[in-house]
Amino acid sequence: MIIRPATPDDAGVVAEISTTSRHAAMPTIRWAHTAEEDRWWVAHVLLPKDEVWVAEEGGVVLGFLALHRDEDGDWVSQLYLRPGHWRQGIGTVLLGHAKALRPGGLRLWCFHVNARGRAFYERHGFRVDRMTDGAGNEEREPDILYVWA
Repeated sequence: MIIRPATPDDAGVVAEISTTSRHAAMPTIRWAHTAEEDRWWVAHVLLPKDEVWVAEEGGVVLGFLALHRDEDGDWVSQLYLRPGHWRQGIGTVLLGHAKALRPGGLRLWCFHVNARGRAFYERHGFRVDRMTDGAGNEEREPDILYVWA
């Protein structure tokens, strides 16, 4: 498996992984955007503005990670794997890559209903900073701010 920077040519597969992974992992959430809107956002917002890395094996993108920096610090803004490729170490490799790139610390949001994601982040040293009722996100889902320092 290789980790490489995403290119504009990866927009379609990154959007597909984002959409299918979210829907498979958290089927109870009423997502704010359609798959078509997700594709547009990945191509026109995520890839041009964030630092996006893909995990690829045999020419197939298995997952991706997006890093973002703002006034509050460095963020893991996205970390998704193809459904069917969970619990194979791909997320661990991507998160390890993020930690190596941002040794000063990382923050991320995770929906409360995403028990598998929460367990993954906690296993990798992220700690709960605060929990919200979801009023600040488009899905209006309770979420958790995690911090790794």
